[in-house]
Formats: sequence, C-alpha cells, structure tokens
Amino acid sequence: MGATGIIAEFNPFHNGHQYLIDAARERNADGGIVCVMSGNFVQRGYPAVCDKWARARMACACGADLVLELPVLYALNSAREFAFGGIRLLRSLGCVDTLAFGSETGDAGFLEGAAALTESASASESPALKEALARGLSYPQALSEACGLSLQPNDILAVEYINQLRAQDAGM
Repeated sequence: MGATGIIAEFNPFHNGHQYLIDAARERNADGGIVCVMSGNFVQRGYPAVCDKWARARMACACGADLVLELPVLYALNSAREFAFGGIRLLRSLGCVDTLAFGSETGDAGFLEGAAALTESASASESPALKEALARGLSYPQALSEACGLSLQPNDILAVEYINQLRAQDAGM
C-alpha cells in the first residue's frame, strides 16, 4: 500500500491533527504519512501562530513521515485553490494513494453529495454564488447559500478535496 496524504495548516498543531494522523496510520500501517502544510502564512493571509519549521517538527514528532510546504500561491487562496495545490503536490509524488481529512459532519455521503453539487460552482458559472458574493458574503457563506447546504469550514475543504481528486484524476 502507498502513502496517505494529509493537507493541513497545523496552525497550531492540536489534538484533532494528532487524531487524524493516528487514524491514517491505523488504516495504513505499512504506508507513510505525507503532509502538505501551509508555510509561514496561512489560508486567510494571517501569519501562522508559529513558524513552518516548528509546525513541521510537531507533525513529525506526532507521526508524520514527511512534511512538504504548500506553495504560498495556493496556501493564501480560496479553499478551492488550497485543495488544488495540495492535491497537485501529493499527486506529483507518485506514491500517495489515499487522502485523509477531517470534517465537521463526518458523513462521507453528505460530502460526496455536496461535492457533486459544487463541482462546477464558481462566480462565473453560478448566478446564485455570484449574487451572494456581491452582497458581501464570504466564499464559504455564499457557497453554502447558493447550494442550499450548511457547510462548515472543514466540510468546505473536504468538498473541495473531493472535487480536486476528481478533477485531477488523482487516483486517491
């Protein structure tokens, strides 16, 4: 079995991250754990709580075998671009066959359904999303409203991971 990939900010590294790494290791005892992590700045453009080197050391001390930096172009962008960059990097390694991630719902069927509804949603393709964004809603709020779904932050990332796995034919 190949490696398991995790895309995260680890800002800061907490028990939920430890749980995710432990669960990934339990499901793939013979494979490695490869993490793709934001650098010194995280998704919303804020400086990380501690530098990338300290967060990478924490992840490795807690079970990750390799931590790679997500290029800043993706790390500071929307959930869609964050997911695109993370999946692209994991895919390029050629050894990652599983993606592990958390979500608020923990419901794979719900997330798959939400991914199917949002797969092509963008401001240029969805009038409802464009209108919600024009009213000043954040992308996650606008996406939830446009799709008629209640998506929390990690659910939104999960949906974008699923969409990127499909779009990039990632084989994970």
